[in-house]
Amino acid sequence: MHLLAAALYAGLAVHLWRTRWRGPLLDQPTGGLRLGERGLLLVALVAHGVSLRMEIFDGDSMRFSFAIALSVMLWLAIALYWIESFYARMEGLQVIGLPAAALAAILPALFSQAHVLTNAGSAEFRMHFLMAMLAYSMFTLAALHALLMAAAERGLHRGRISPLLAGLPPLLTMESLLFRLIHVAFILLTLTLISGVFFSETLFGTALTFNHKTIFAILSWLIFSALLTGRHLRGWRGRIALRWTLAGFAALMLAYVGSRFVLEVILGR
Repeated sequence: MHLLAAALYAGLAVHLWRTRWRGPLLDQPTGGLRLGERGLLLVALVAHGVSLRMEIFDGDSMRFSFAIALSVMLWLAIALYWIESFYARMEGLQVIGLPAAALAAILPALFSQAHVLTNAGSAEFRMHFLMAMLAYSMFTLAALHALLMAAAERGLHRGRISPLLAGLPPLLTMESLLFRLIHVAFILLTLTLISGVFFSETLFGTALTFNHKTIFAILSWLIFSALLTGRHLRGWRGRIALRWTLAGFAALMLAYVGSRFVLEVILGR
């Protein structure tokens, strides 16, 4: 299933490259994904989801690792993109999203070491886990969006926009969508932190401890809180908003994925 999902993502990326992202068709961008392309992406998402289900759930236990975390995040981000594409033009996200999803789909097979999560049968833990993954995925989609906005803005300032970005909507539309994503993701991250505080002793047997994961998660929350406050009170936009978005996303990645990568791959624990 890993290889099938990766092949479908990669195949769709190649198809879109040949039909959308090069040649004279770029002078007249098409109106989003066609029915067959949308269906192929849905099949890829289903295959990816099934492979993650097999990786994470082993009977009553749950297995997790940095590779699974990245794969889940990209899977949910692409699923959210698929839904959002019904309502807004988001063709530019395919440039980064599909190749990244192809790589993420096979990561759990390449890095198969995973640890078993305790209290996996707890409804509170599963709710906490789901909110965390949704928050990570929304912020992943926001970060991809911010990178595309930065590239498009740089191209406009130079008076020359890359053909790969020709299908992007106007920057104001992209900025509105970016902050919609951040608002939703910020709410999910807030709920994740609150559930971690209230259920820490129940779920993990100890009171909340300020380890590296907690510190980076709180730091990310503070960065996004400052960004949204600056947006509402001072009208932050453009480069300053993009920089704060990417800084908050980097802190969030260090909270779990970065630490698990160091433990599992570098230290071999």
